[in-house]
Amino acid sequence: MMKEQRHFSIYLIDSKTISSKIVLLSIEFSGFALMAAQTIEVDENDPGSGRRLSFRQSFLAMLGLGFVTMLVGLDQSIVGTAMPTIAAELNSFDLYAWVGTAYLLTSIITVPIFGRLGDIYGRKPFVLASIVIFTLASALSGMADSMIFLIFSRALQGIGGGMLISTAFACIPDLFPVPAIRLKWQVILSSAFGIANVVGPSLGGFLTEFYGWRSIFFVNLPVGLLGLWCVWQYLPLIRYQKKAVIRLDWVGAILIALVLGSLQILIELLGSHGMNWGILLLGLIFILLSLLLFKWESHHPYPLLPTEIFRQKSLNTLFMLSLLLGFTLFSLMFYLPLFLQGGFGLTPNAAGMMITPLVVCVTVGSIISGRVIIHLNKANRILYAGFALVLLCVLGVISSDRQVNSYLFMAYMVAGGVGLGMIMPNLTIFSQEVAGKSNLGIATALIQSIRMIGGMLGIAIVGALINYQYSAKVAQSMSGKLSDEWFVSLSDPQILVNPALQESLSGKMQQAGSDILFWLDGARDILITAIHSGLWIVFAITLCAAMWVFRLPAISFKSKKTDKQKGV
Repeated sequence: MMKEQRHFSIYLIDSKTISSKIVLLSIEFSGFALMAAQTIEVDENDPGSGRRLSFRQSFLAMLGLGFVTMLVGLDQSIVGTAMPTIAAELNSFDLYAWVGTAYLLTSIITVPIFGRLGDIYGRKPFVLASIVIFTLASALSGMADSMIFLIFSRALQGIGGGMLISTAFACIPDLFPVPAIRLKWQVILSSAFGIANVVGPSLGGFLTEFYGWRSIFFVNLPVGLLGLWCVWQYLPLIRYQKKAVIRLDWVGAILIALVLGSLQILIELLGSHGMNWGILLLGLIFILLSLLLFKWESHHPYPLLPTEIFRQKSLNTLFMLSLLLGFTLFSLMFYLPLFLQGGFGLTPNAAGMMITPLVVCVTVGSIISGRVIIHLNKANRILYAGFALVLLCVLGVISSDRQVNSYLFMAYMVAGGVGLGMIMPNLTIFSQEVAGKSNLGIATALIQSIRMIGGMLGIAIVGALINYQYSAKVAQSMSGKLSDEWFVSLSDPQILVNPALQESLSGKMQQAGSDILFWLDGARDILITAIHSGLWIVFAITLCAAMWVFRLPAISFKSKKTDKQKGV
């Protein structure tokens, strides 16, 4: 059963109640004394029994989680916009993809570990620790004086980000066991993510252009402090009672790190060096470690990766959809800034404005989905619409060149954003619905972690193809027509996003009677073609995901609408 340190009044929540209470709460907020959130212990066999929180505490706890969501959203949207400038200033375009993959790798490793630890010990301590790690690593990233330092700082930030994702999102079904009520409160997180996405790309471009790229990493500090305070004061520590003594699966944690680390290195080396005996040996090591991990987790009494969840058809389908979606999502977010800044020649600020509709409309799609999905007999249908819109977005970008109408391009971004908003939150909600309370945290964590694995694959594979296509076509069209020094400069894509390098090369070429604009225009066209080639892979992956939705068994929330009467 459940134990609470103090009594809390009961509210039956609906949309009108939420809106009116938020107005009243904003007035009384400053008048309340600080209140430390209570600890709640819940019987694992009856996880929703009798749990009650006041509206005020529910809102402030969700507000804290909203700030946490904003941290992740700001980081994803701001850093992507600034990446071409960062790579150019630090003179390390060859490590461009590593800034993203270092963050993803450490996130992927920590997500399942802390997702499971949250199931066992409660999620609040890990949420607090993750906010501290994430914000401190953001500050370190802003102080980086080399690409290597930045990569290591982003790796540390990925540890905090993985803890955030695995524990913060799993707090919501802990607070609101009833799905219909949970969907209503989910709008707070969607709004927070939307605010971050509204200001992220344009803010990232503005700060990068006028205050330097380092300033973008310090934006996370005030948001992190606000989230830390709200979570500390108002998020209850909810723990599920276990009858047996729990032994931590540290061997499993080490094996997870080794498996995912070897996968990351395999992808990176395969993309940069091609197939060779060293790559084959690394692939064999990855397979052996994966088999060892599966065998170990199958026999451990409290595994970090419980193997039974991989025997559920619904969860397996959702995991595959998350993998494919991650490939699409991170490929778009990571290479669209390069497409617009390097290919179209836009400033970081202008590129950020062009990408803004994509990230803003993720929130729009999420809100539309939340309103519609509880009225559908088969909630899966929302995924069909989402993937159709994402396919339209990818095709639109592939068909775009430097003559494309900016409003048409932004319309493609709107379609992609709405589509992603219809998919991403629902994969998480569906997994929480079918996983069961004992595996809720790890299922939520795996959805996020597998999405990041897809993102890691997308960034590495698409990036390798773009680099190969660009280098090969520059060599084909410019080799022998330019001096070795000029050819080497134009063979590196950073020349397209670094005005200082362009000015330096321009002076030398003018002295020799050559026009740099002619060669830069040619290089931009080559980069656009190379990115188009990479996006055709993204389109194929997205199409596979849309087809894979048909394998998902029917999921419905419509019959559970009456559960609202059970309370928050």
